Amino acid sequence: MAKLIYPLLAYRPFLWLLVIVNIAGTIYGYVWYGWQLKETPAKFLAFVPDSPTSSLFFVFVLIAFLLKRNWPLMEALALVTLFKYGLWAVVMNLLVYAVTGNLSWIGWMLVLSHFAMAVQGILYAPFYKIKGWHLAVTAIWTLHNDVIDYVFFMMPRYEVLHLYTQRIGYFTFWLSIASVLLAWYLCIRPNRFKLDL
Repeated sequence: MAKLIYPLLAYRPFLWLLVIVNIAGTIYGYVWYGWQLKETPAKFLAFVPDSPTSSLFFVFVLIAFLLKRNWPLMEALALVTLFKYGLWAVVMNLLVYAVTGNLSWIGWMLVLSHFAMAVQGILYAPFYKIKGWHLAVTAIWTLHNDVIDYVFFMMPRYEVLHLYTQRIGYFTFWLSIASVLLAWYLCIRPNRFKLDL
């Protein structure tokens, strides 16, 4: 299976396709957050649109790959945040469905697109050149973002989720830890699986 998947992931037309898809998703994400960003104090703006920022990190990773280079800090930021916010959005939309008994087609589209975000970040892990300090900076960024979201209440506003803010904040903190540990396991631990583009 790996013999089929990894050559495809390194295939330049496929990389270009992912660049286009991720740019489109990033733009859509920032537009989706537009109404909340208008109400957000300037000092918090970088920490509100979580999902589009994570896909933007991945756009830079893909551009580096097309240039036959690695930008390890972007790789660490992309891997951790794609997995975290991809999985977070899946869980939150399923929570909306569990509470209300209904989820719009946009909600289901968000489930599928965010699941794909998480998967793409993981699939490219063998190509990353992440070192410990890249992951440390990423961990600080990610946990700081949780503080901004759940201490200063800048978290995404969506459906009925405001009813569960404390529990969601607790879940999000541990999802951040799990995301950082996953990045360490995939990219830094001894004897990890590595590939070159």
